[in-house]
Amino acid sequence: MSLARRRDTQPELDLRRLLHRGGLRYRVTYPVPGMSRRSIDVAFTRAKVAVFLDGCFWHGCPEHGTRPRANSAWWDVKLRRNAERDAETDRVLRASGWTVLRFWEHEDARLVAETVETVVIAGRPPTSARDPSALTPMGAP
Repeated sequence: MSLARRRDTQPELDLRRLLHRGGLRYRVTYPVPGMSRRSIDVAFTRAKVAVFLDGCFWHGCPEHGTRPRANSAWWDVKLRRNAERDAETDRVLRASGWTVLRFWEHEDARLVAETVETVVIAGRPPTSARDPSALTPMGAP
């Protein structure tokens, strides 16, 4: 387990490269507020959007996740606890006003980046108080 990369995996690097190319700036391995030893893979702190790119094995992907045969009882507990930890992290972040986005490592990085970009841009505060469209909702008199 010590050889498993915790950050900067190839799917993460691909996603971050696309997000940066799209003009988005983010924090990497950002601490989860109030939860020691947990971090957000890609965090947009102003928009309060947390992006997690979950590994198929460690997070139990229904499509690609596998279960080791050796010491299977221990692995069952370990992988179930990972899923519980993910759910707990999501609850804490949402209670703090964050939008949580979770993707599997096997998902197309371009589609993930498009989804993230859409959510981040929608959640951004107005860039300028002089922009009249930023002061009133669309369709309002």
